[in-house]
Amino acid sequence: MSAPDTARARAREIDRELLRRLHEDGDESARERLVQRHLPLVRSLARRYSGRGESLEDIEQVGAIGLIKAIDRFELGREVSLATYATPTVVGEIKRHFRDKGWAIRVPRALQELNARMSATIDRLTSRLGRSPSVAEIAAELKTTPEEVLEALEVGTAYTTLSLSTGPGIEEDSDPMESLGTEDEEFSRSEDRASLAPALALLPPREQEILRMRFEEGLPQTQIAERVGLSQMHVSRLIRKALGAMRDELQ
Repeated sequence: MSAPDTARARAREIDRELLRRLHEDGDESARERLVQRHLPLVRSLARRYSGRGESLEDIEQVGAIGLIKAIDRFELGREVSLATYATPTVVGEIKRHFRDKGWAIRVPRALQELNARMSATIDRLTSRLGRSPSVAEIAAELKTTPEEVLEALEVGTAYTTLSLSTGPGIEEDSDPMESLGTEDEEFSRSEDRASLAPALALLPPREQEILRMRFEEGLPQTQIAERVGLSQMHVSRLIRKALGAMRDELQ
């Protein structure tokens, strides 16, 4: 066994003993030691999400919460190392933090939740039907209305478009488990956009541009009206008309 392998094996033994003391003996100091031992992992993962409007220190604190959760949930019967087990939990906690803070405009919680359920529903229907589902089919599957489906798809564009799965790359000495792929929400949203693209293409260029400004740039109707030289009421009517035409095309 090479020196690095020996060191890793020894580290796993220490982690196991500390985990045993925490979970079987209730030794709280063991948790503190485990946190300190794995903070470098948290810092490494946090650096992948720096430069997205949050300080690195804040991201590390969020990641540390994920580490503590992983430590508390770890089962001694698992064969994986604590670092391997903790990595998805830390990354998930960081991504959840960005999701909760990532809405560019205030969106009702119900629509956020519907939007979050949409991707899995579209994937399931696509697999079942062998094609992209219509808005009506998505609505039926979710037990909601086509209007609410369209609105949920629309508010998805109010969410920051920077993929949280994008990182600076894998360093040579990094743990391969740190680079485990997780579901990229932007990939799922691309399915939504693909479903809407044919209907969008049938709209007049001006209405396409108005929808782009409203739902890609997130501009309020007042700013859109100023850009296109129309009244806000006219812009509002065009948006409703365009969405109605898209809904009819997709049904």
